[in-house]
Amino acid sequence: MSQRRRETAVLLLTTLGTLMVAVDSTIVILALPTMAKELASPFSTIIWTILIYLLITAALTTQAGRIGDIAGRGRSYNIGFAIFTIGSALSGFAPSDLFLIVARGIQAVGGALVFANGGALIAAVFPPERRGRAFGYMVLGWGVGAILGILLGGVITTTLGWRYIFFINIPIGIFAAYLGVRTLPKDQTQRASLDIPGFILFSTFLTLISYGLIEIAVYGTTFANVAYLVLGGLLVVPFVFVELRTTQPMLELRELKNRLLAFALIAGFFQSLGYLAVIFLLTLYLQGIRGLSPLDASLLLVPGYLVGSALGPWVGRRVDKQGARVYATLGIALMGVAVLAYSQLGLTTWLGFVPAISLLSGFGIGTFYPANNTAIMQQATPRTFGAISGLRATLMNLGTLLSFVVALSIASASVSRPVAYAVFLGIGNLLGGVDAAFLTGIHAALYGSVGILLVAAVLSWARGREPGHAPTTAPAAGAPAEPVPRADAK
Repeated sequence: MSQRRRETAVLLLTTLGTLMVAVDSTIVILALPTMAKELASPFSTIIWTILIYLLITAALTTQAGRIGDIAGRGRSYNIGFAIFTIGSALSGFAPSDLFLIVARGIQAVGGALVFANGGALIAAVFPPERRGRAFGYMVLGWGVGAILGILLGGVITTTLGWRYIFFINIPIGIFAAYLGVRTLPKDQTQRASLDIPGFILFSTFLTLISYGLIEIAVYGTTFANVAYLVLGGLLVVPFVFVELRTTQPMLELRELKNRLLAFALIAGFFQSLGYLAVIFLLTLYLQGIRGLSPLDASLLLVPGYLVGSALGPWVGRRVDKQGARVYATLGIALMGVAVLAYSQLGLTTWLGFVPAISLLSGFGIGTFYPANNTAIMQQATPRTFGAISGLRATLMNLGTLLSFVVALSIASASVSRPVAYAVFLGIGNLLGGVDAAFLTGIHAALYGSVGILLVAAVLSWARGREPGHAPTTAPAAGAPAEPVPRADAK
């Protein structure tokens, strides 16, 4: 297979994988009220259909990137598609809320393999001067997937039932797995091992912290919930110690000595923390306060996704020629301005402002993601493509999880949690002035997001100007990666 055909195949598969993950995430949010009613599940349980996916992908993604380095990125990507498809089928047939949560966990394992190895495949196959454009198409896949999730979610849930939002993944997953086996490069495996102690420590402290935050969001502050947070925080210290001592760590913490890489990764984390719960907050506003249906509420956000999708490849080409620093910082700034504008929406504000603001956020999304992803992967070496791609994805997933939990906690603090959750699930109404109090909580959460995005913008700019050319070059397709000795190798 020629280099160009290999690049086309990788671009198609990574875009399709991103599209599937995006479709699933937006569809599940839209279908949550219907699933809660049909499965007779309380909010505190059904919310885990979203949170379990975020938690597992955050914990597993970096290790999934290492698996790609060890077993082959193309092979790991295909296995991830297969597991994701199986998890989708199990989710569609779920007889209870607990079964659905477990099935979503299986889906998350496959999603982690796909998400972690997608960026590594692009970095391994595309030369540095064409990576930005390739990452731009990943943004296109995410935007199109989110749009399809919005458009299909309401229609499928209303006409066919919520189970079909998972069943639609089955034919797509089978096709993607078949295409991947036929076309993805059979890249060379590397002699390496999984960091089991590091993975156990990382998963444990992440689970404790996430569970504590989620329990606080749902039930309020208790001694047990605070204890989860404290214990999880204490485990960070031994985790860092283990990672710095092992020769093949789960997280390449030594790579963070590279200022460009470290600041780009942390900026990506804060961008996820500050922005990725905004859609949830807008759903609370449009459905809970303004009384729109899930489909009508979501359609108001489609313009932003369209702009972000179309802009991604174009920005990627500009990044290849001009560098990532300005574009990444500008993208975060535009998102911050959009969130600030959302925070001004009131009880009677003309709803036409929502799609107008979403256009601004779309410009930010389409500008930031291809620029920041390119900046990260150009600082990786062929040996660490999978590990760095996994670290990038882990920080993004962790930011998304914490963003969701923090936004939920702040937005629901102004009214009783049962009222807030009943409104979100579509089984309650905001009466007697409660809508104004609830809107105050939503505004507070949005203001918090603006502050976090400001930190991300400062970090993105402060990383400095990247070199004119990438420091590393991907190996030729099918060629073994040149081993790079570690400073601490025995």
